[in-house]
Amino acid sequence: MPPKKGKGSGGGGGKQDKGKGAKGGGGGDDEGASGGKAKKGGTAVKVRHILCEKHSKAMEAMAKLKDGQKFNEVASAYSEDKARQGGDLGWMTRGSMVGPFQDAAFALSPSTVDKPAYTDPPVKTKFGYHIIMIEGKK
Repeated sequence: MPPKKGKGSGGGGGKQDKGKGAKGGGGGDDEGASGGKAKKGGTAVKVRHILCEKHSKAMEAMAKLKDGQKFNEVASAYSEDKARQGGDLGWMTRGSMVGPFQDAAFALSPSTVDKPAYTDPPVKTKFGYHIIMIEGKK
């Protein structure tokens, strides 16, 4: 059994109660702990995204990516959120992202800003349209 995180005793059995939203919860996640890169699982991803309120603007950004522009450059020019430093959101854990964004992020394979593997078509959430890429998974 893995050691408990040092957050106190506030949740008596929280891993089982929270299920999918818990950081280490869900039976499938634990199986991929040793070789997480090959599996869809994992518990955290290093995410970059381009967020556009309008679908047409997201498609303009997508066209720039398809023309070979670097992801971080397109994100700086087109993204409408606070992650304007090339769209970098840093490491994000399961349960800390909205559903469709999280599903798409964990389904992607890690890539680089020079040759990004990104969501096509953009992912729609309550915030707008996201073009997502990940740089790492653990």
